Amino acid sequence: MGIFKAAAIQMRSGREPRRNVADFEALVREAAGAGASYVQSPEMTGAIIRDRQDRAAAFKPEAKDEVVAAARRLSAELGIFLHVGSTGILREDGKIANRAFLFGPDGALVARYDKIHMFDVDLDNGESWRESATYEPGSEALVADIGNARLGFAICYDMRFPQLFRAEALAGADVLTAPAAFTRQTGQAHWHILLRARAIENGAFMVAAAQGGLHEDGRETFGHSLIVDPWGRILAEADHDQPGVIVAEVDTALSAEARKKIPNLRNAREFAARSVSPAAFRGAAS
Repeated sequence: MGIFKAAAIQMRSGREPRRNVADFEALVREAAGAGASYVQSPEMTGAIIRDRQDRAAAFKPEAKDEVVAAARRLSAELGIFLHVGSTGILREDGKIANRAFLFGPDGALVARYDKIHMFDVDLDNGESWRESATYEPGSEALVADIGNARLGFAICYDMRFPQLFRAEALAGADVLTAPAAFTRQTGQAHWHILLRARAIENGAFMVAAAQGGLHEDGRETFGHSLIVDPWGRILAEADHDQPGVIVAEVDTALSAEARKKIPNLRNAREFAARSVSPAAFRGAAS
């Protein structure tokens, strides 16, 4: 079990990676100054760019990525676990990954996670997204140790797939994550509900750093970065869409207590699903 301070930094990333990295560094330093030993940034920390050609030009291989370099340096300098919620990475095959990184207090890379579920949706008012047209999805859930806690990874749209978080909880994760760039429309409807539900049903803390506000490329994101405890209580929230930092204490003993009270991870049973037609029963009662 472990007790530590976790922080989520809320950003409004624009088109220019260098400027976003400067904002990222300032917020990470603020979080570490507030005592956080684990700091998480939102999805697409490095750049949010709608135009496909501009986006492809901005993204670089991991070895040359400015966010990755800054995170490695900052984690070592500040002695923290630094979780880049995600940034666009140019893969060796020419495709792009929406990739998260976790660096340890010595600056070493602990883990990578590629977003599994692509945000291919058609919303109200003509808002439409096709992430699969740009990004190559990941295929592997991931859990990593951060001191005396175990961290489960997800990115944004992943949070709508509870089986991912269940698999990570069963693998020992007592802190779940969902860094995001949630649209304003879907955020207003579902953000709090989904994050609290994932925490409750897995008896785990949830840390979700968010993008917020009107971005340079014209999109609007919801903000409201959250830290939720295993009972579904909101411990910290950025109750707005402005850049900033939230910090809360995480005590993994609370995860163990929640799972003891409601042991649904242990009580789950295998079952089959079948469909029946009302016509099948019409002759049964005669």
